[in-house]
Amino acid sequence: MELDLRLPYSTEGLPGLGGQLRAAPDAFVVEEIPLYEASGAGQHLYVNITKEALTSREVQRGLAEAFDLPYRAVGFAGMKDKHARTTQTFSLLVGHVDEEFVRAAPARISAKTPVTVNWVRLHRNKLKKGHLLGNRFTITVTRPAVDGELAMERAAAIAAQLRDGGLPNFYGPQRLGQNGANVRRGWELLRGEKRIANRWLRSLLLASVQSYLCNRYLALRQQQGRFARLLTGDIAKKHDTGGLFVVSDQAAEQSRYEQKEISFTAPIYGPKMWEAEAESGELEQAVLSESGLDIASLAKAKMMGTRRLGRILLNDLSVSQKGTDIVVAFSLPKGAFATTVLREFMKVSDDLLAHAAVEDSSSDEDSGN
Repeated sequence: MELDLRLPYSTEGLPGLGGQLRAAPDAFVVEEIPLYEASGAGQHLYVNITKEALTSREVQRGLAEAFDLPYRAVGFAGMKDKHARTTQTFSLLVGHVDEEFVRAAPARISAKTPVTVNWVRLHRNKLKKGHLLGNRFTITVTRPAVDGELAMERAAAIAAQLRDGGLPNFYGPQRLGQNGANVRRGWELLRGEKRIANRWLRSLLLASVQSYLCNRYLALRQQQGRFARLLTGDIAKKHDTGGLFVVSDQAAEQSRYEQKEISFTAPIYGPKMWEAEAESGELEQAVLSESGLDIASLAKAKMMGTRRLGRILLNDLSVSQKGTDIVVAFSLPKGAFATTVLREFMKVSDDLLAHAAVEDSSSDEDSGN
């Protein structure tokens, strides 16, 4: 199948900044937004750290060594990039310990791992993949293609439009691979043309096919002028509670959509996906039919499917100027890609964006595999 990787801009008509990303770790800052706070009691020691030049796995190993624990006794909610300044929390199964143990923990950690320990606190359960609300990003776009005053004017105009209407929750190019390479390999697996023994890689490649189809759905919805409104039969999500429901009365629910109380969800195709109905269901089916795939073939490959938030809201999006550079700050829910926001500001090639430190690994959960 011929892939269509083109994605429309939500800020079409507004010129971009150009520029580059990640001139230094402090130009790409990520802070985890926790799902819950540590209670202060329990057998798991929660350790909040800030790191640079280390992967989350390397920190996990260092923490295990510092406390003489098995590797799997250390948990975390999501991967954070090595080439960035990132703040996240780890949990360590230390058992019943006294206050002196907790007070001594930061020094013990620092002796083994070159991280900054922000705080330590006990809690009752292990941190697991997806145990976070999202991430807060502060990203510096360096060397804009236009001078400082014009760059700031462009950034402010783009930010205002994105805050007003949000944007589609596209998967970033790093998920799909360069020029869709991961998607093509995933398709070969589905057609039985290739086999891969590595379970993690196989899962990643198959998930990239689902991600591509989700992007196609969102792109078509936007191109057809159906992003700014709900469709009859949408599976909508309540932003405050996370509850899902079928939109049976579009006119009655549209005001809630415009007030940002609810958003539609997009399909991650598979047999366990809650299928949309009516107009929304017709669009979902059209995208699947275009691909030449069907639910049976996805089920055979154990691609179970789910639903993904279709619209990202950027209520806290801000831009500022730092010398000649532009600093963009915003929060994203777990599973969303910062490239989706950055591409609107920069309007550069996907190849440049794909190398940015932008994805939290908890996004893998919404493949439904």
